[in-house]
Amino acid sequence: MTSTQSTPATEPTSRARRLTTTDLALVAAFAALISACAYVGAIPIGGAGVPITLQTFGVMLAGCLLGPLRGFLAVAVYLVLGAIGLPVFAEHSSGLGVFTGASAGYLLAFPFAAALAGFLVTRVAGRRRKTRALVVFACSFAGSALVIHPAGIVGMSLFFDVPLTTAVTYDLPFWAGDVLKTALVALVAAEVHRAFPQLLHRR
Repeated sequence: MTSTQSTPATEPTSRARRLTTTDLALVAAFAALISACAYVGAIPIGGAGVPITLQTFGVMLAGCLLGPLRGFLAVAVYLVLGAIGLPVFAEHSSGLGVFTGASAGYLLAFPFAAALAGFLVTRVAGRRRKTRALVVFACSFAGSALVIHPAGIVGMSLFFDVPLTTAVTYDLPFWAGDVLKTALVALVAAEVHRAFPQLLHRR
């Protein structure tokens, strides 16, 4: 007598995650938050006259709270809103022309910086360390230092037709403000993750 054993159907090891209505609501909410942050400050500083705002606070907070996918999408939606004519950029500017100006490098880098910070908080910091402000600070600052500032420097170098070394001097005044904004991101994000530990959903 022979016995037959049923072979369980193999399930895919990974499934593509779909955005839920909650995800879409969060993306829209953070796109609106970044738009509001762009209006706060807007003080031109440095040799390039690029204004300093709370934009990067909203951008990095989106990444640190929503994770790489939703953080990227929130910032991308914000950029699309500005590109189609809504005055959501610094100094109430809008339109495709902004993406060819002095701040173009910074703007184009925003979604990728949010994605990097979100990836680091989700995958490197993990469930336990994402509630530590110092860890979140490091994740957020990495996105700013490795993505936003280099892209901004290249953008200003191309726009003003100056060497990268000169563009670096244009960028330097932004660092002090970014450290303060990153500290604020870290404090807010750590507290939110402590209160809502499932917010990232591994995204």
